[in-house]
Amino acid sequence: MSMRLLDSTLKRLIKRGTLTVRESGGRMWHYGRAEPGWPDLTLVLREDSVARYLALHPRIGMGEAYKDGRADIEGGDILDFIAFVRANNPWEQPGDIDPAGRLRRWRKLIASRIDQINARARARRNVAHHYDLGDSLYELFLDRNRQYSCAYWDDGVTDLDAAQIAKMDHIAAKMALEPGMRVLDIGCGWGGLALHLHRLTGAQIHGVTLSTEQIAYAKRWAKREGVADKVTFELIDYRDVSGRFDRIVSVGMFEHVGPQNFGEFFRKCHDLLSDNGVMLLHTIGRLEGPGGTDAFTRKYIFPGAYIPALSETVAASEPCKLALTDVEVLRFHYAKTLRVWYERCVAAREAIVALYDERFYRMWLFYLAGAATAFENGGLVNFQLQYTRNRAILPVTRGYMADAEARYRDAASRS
Repeated sequence: MSMRLLDSTLKRLIKRGTLTVRESGGRMWHYGRAEPGWPDLTLVLREDSVARYLALHPRIGMGEAYKDGRADIEGGDILDFIAFVRANNPWEQPGDIDPAGRLRRWRKLIASRIDQINARARARRNVAHHYDLGDSLYELFLDRNRQYSCAYWDDGVTDLDAAQIAKMDHIAAKMALEPGMRVLDIGCGWGGLALHLHRLTGAQIHGVTLSTEQIAYAKRWAKREGVADKVTFELIDYRDVSGRFDRIVSVGMFEHVGPQNFGEFFRKCHDLLSDNGVMLLHTIGRLEGPGGTDAFTRKYIFPGAYIPALSETVAASEPCKLALTDVEVLRFHYAKTLRVWYERCVAAREAIVALYDERFYRMWLFYLAGAATAFENGGLVNFQLQYTRNRAILPVTRGYMADAEARYRDAASRS
């Protein structure tokens, strides 16, 4: 009976390619049809109870079963499996606009937002849950500049280090940075972006984060490079920052603000920007309207996180006297970034298991695999939003961005 509950779901989900489910007792169930270019995978259920658990907990069951070693994949790995399921059910697929679908999204939204009340103490705990896991883990799969966010796979870019530098150059160009400008980096991570922006433009950068491990790493890095007086870091909630800045940049932090605090975030940014200030916000975003964070990510990876829709982001900024002057949607860039991280983690399996254990390693792979495929066939993209306090402060066409990026590339090739 337990497998029959799962059977109806898999018949609906799997149409192209083939999936075999092998129960712990050896019985086989078959789904889909063979097609050129589509995989032939086997889902192995190692306990009698797993099928029922997957059927009753569709949003978190597979992640937990895989994490605990109660489910495995043959003929490929967990990334192949999740990509296979999502490719069978892409975001663009017709028939998703229906009242029942909207009801499911609203239920997910309500459940997830209960966990997104981002009070200051909770915000600090949520950050620590993920970003204070230890420098050794992130050293294994990030690039040299410690960019834990979507890279920019510009034309001709083929490796992660170059793609992350291209991302940082792209951001610098959009902000029209000049030597001596004061820049606030909200959610500065390990400091790689702040240090790169200073090297690139001579601007003075002040980075803020709630992660104790990140801030310690960033300060050591700035000291090693001899720029600790020009690139500074502070363990502080962005809401407690004071002063005025010529530029504000925030990359991969807005996802942790929480929709209840979007208005406060933009009001604070308005107050921190100089009269001729420019802000660049880089965030994961939804192709649809407001929704909820998936249950696995919310429980195990990013408690309190929320991926915003463009509509609610812009709506929150509109009352704050910030002019939205440029919008760019990055499609597939994060998918490629995440796949590189996934490959590096697979290659570093022994080291990750030694740092934590096998369950953590499998959990981490499931997280990266789910995220990568959400940007390939799910409803996720990245937004880069440029705001100004004065709409006349920047050129009226985007040519200045490309010109700046070309200068940065030329300078790098000559160094």
